[in-house]
Amino acid sequence: MPIFLLIRHGENDFVKQGRLAGRLPGVHLNEKGLAQAAEVAEKLKGAPVKAVYSSPLERTMETAEPIAQALDLEVFPRTGLLEVDVGEWQNKTLKELRRRKLWRAVQTSPSRVRFPGGESFAEAQQRICQEIEVLALRHSEKELVVFVTHSDLIKLAVAYYIGLPLDMFQRLQIAPASISALQVGETSSRLLTFNYETSFTLLED
Repeated sequence: MPIFLLIRHGENDFVKQGRLAGRLPGVHLNEKGLAQAAEVAEKLKGAPVKAVYSSPLERTMETAEPIAQALDLEVFPRTGLLEVDVGEWQNKTLKELRRRKLWRAVQTSPSRVRFPGGESFAEAQQRICQEIEVLALRHSEKELVVFVTHSDLIKLAVAYYIGLPLDMFQRLQIAPASISALQVGETSSRLLTFNYETSFTLLED
């Protein structure tokens, strides 16, 4: 049962501005996001990670690269880890999207949603879980494997493997540069850590 460390990319200006980046090229980590990626890399330095896989988008690769460098590994881009294809919603602000009729369905009944010109949440969930199953066969029991991907992909994977209905996956929250650990086997799976933020502090000085 390999242990997958599901890591969301660091902050970028689209996250900061409340804009849906989707698969838009040229979306890079901002200064805070680069610092978050460095913090994750420092946290994982020395861990017995066997491989680092990443969505091929810039913001995920820029998060994965310092992690791989800290572990003396290579980053392997995987299209199965790409962001949900939101089609015509790409590059729109959340403020604008909240006014659309489909927005309520996205939040309350995502199992029935297909993005205009894009994919459905069900297809995205199937895609990320197939990616996990394929790569699980490449790694032995208790090996650590890093996946750098996107918030919805992590939530969809976690929901599937803990038996949470797809219509409830939006109740999960994944922060930028957070780590969730999922152990996957042939007959069972376990969520070991969820939404761990390396820079999180409960109280500020």
